[in-house]
Amino acid sequence: MSEATFPEGFLWGGALSANQSEGAFLEGGKGLTTVDMIPIGPTRMPVKLGQEKRVELRDDEFYPSHTAIDFYHRYREDIALMAEMGFTVFRTSIAWSRIFPRGDESTPNEQGLAFYRDMFTECRKHGIEPLVTLCHFDVPMHLVTQYGSWRNRKMIEFFARYARTCFDAFDGLVKYWLTFNEINIMLHSPFSGAGLVFEPGENSEQVKYQAAHHELVASALVTKIAHEINPDNQVGCMLAGGNFYPWSSKPDDVWAALQKDRENLFFIDIQARGAYPAYAARLFREKGIQIEMADGDADILKHTVDFVSFSYYASRCASAEMNDNNSSAANVVKSLTNPHIQRSEWGWGIDPLGLRITMNMMYDRYQKPLFLVENGLGARDELTEKGEIIDDYRISYLREHIRAMADAIGDGIPVIGYTTWGCIDLIAASTGEMSKRYGFVYVDRDDRGEGTLARRRKKSFWWYKKVIASNGRDLD
Repeated sequence: MSEATFPEGFLWGGALSANQSEGAFLEGGKGLTTVDMIPIGPTRMPVKLGQEKRVELRDDEFYPSHTAIDFYHRYREDIALMAEMGFTVFRTSIAWSRIFPRGDESTPNEQGLAFYRDMFTECRKHGIEPLVTLCHFDVPMHLVTQYGSWRNRKMIEFFARYARTCFDAFDGLVKYWLTFNEINIMLHSPFSGAGLVFEPGENSEQVKYQAAHHELVASALVTKIAHEINPDNQVGCMLAGGNFYPWSSKPDDVWAALQKDRENLFFIDIQARGAYPAYAARLFREKGIQIEMADGDADILKHTVDFVSFSYYASRCASAEMNDNNSSAANVVKSLTNPHIQRSEWGWGIDPLGLRITMNMMYDRYQKPLFLVENGLGARDELTEKGEIIDDYRISYLREHIRAMADAIGDGIPVIGYTTWGCIDLIAASTGEMSKRYGFVYVDRDDRGEGTLARRRKKSFWWYKKVIASNGRDLD
């Protein structure tokens, strides 16, 4: 790898989300969100998928987001650890319900605004650029129960008010914004991704794609608003990335993989290009979907994003014979097991070259700068007798993916930066576990919510500090 692979000013850092790290789920005037309703255990997946309706909390379930890692009270300590590693960017999200507890109020919650203003100021104090997601899955529950969440067009107005409030309140503190996290996940995990719950006999595909339309219009509208408030604002979309490989060279398998890629890229095609793709007409026809569009929607969609951000954990594999019995879900997106790549303990394929392939595909498709905002390995970390965490497996995973990203930059792709997921141990979105750890910093908390919450640097902490200091040249 050339020493000049990563350009000067390349942003290095890590990522968390509000709902997986903050805790304090009802403090400071915050309202309940969809993520607050998702328990750990056997009912987690039915709730996430919108198959089991939840409108109130239960005494017999444990909700890991309620305390999480208590970032809400410990953010100064945690940001100091990020600064110690040399972070120049920190990705986090704003909890919508901290700013508008119900989601439909006309005036914001000042306590929520003050919390985030202080947190972003703390980042700036350490020379860290905040990269802020407006909606990282957590929709206020009032909007779910009162309006049906994103199936209702009124959500566009509520989201625009929330976004404008944030753009005004944090102007000068935040330059990089993302509208919706992993927007394509709403197709695969409707409640956790977009607050959607289905009624018996309802065409769930119609509901999901109509909700998607509302989200896409909202995303374009707030992109326009961000640029009006401050022309220096940079707004991105966010994809749960990872190309689908055909299971074989059989044309049917190649076609199946293409269709699966389009299913995920549909959202970004609109956010980055400004219009529905041609293939959408057949998709809607075959699924019996009729999108209700208001006058002016097509014009709003033309307000495209400045850059394309994405997560990458694993590539995927598809065939014409793919079904529930022969596939598994990595990040809830179903895939065949690829025999040519290694898998993590949780069944996620480890494929660094797949990152380079994905980045080349995305730049070829959109010709917009890329930002890799999630990449990491969920694994069980064990403390040695000396209290150390020797996470060589994490270092190896990240090293190979950084090399693949460097190769993609060498291919001519402009990349703004890289934020690992999650830079401090946090609640896993997929399983709700703490034992599925991602961070450079160990948090003393277990799957039952017990522990001191004390922070401890892992071996990877010191490794990543060296990577950042060398601008990606020293990966050993």
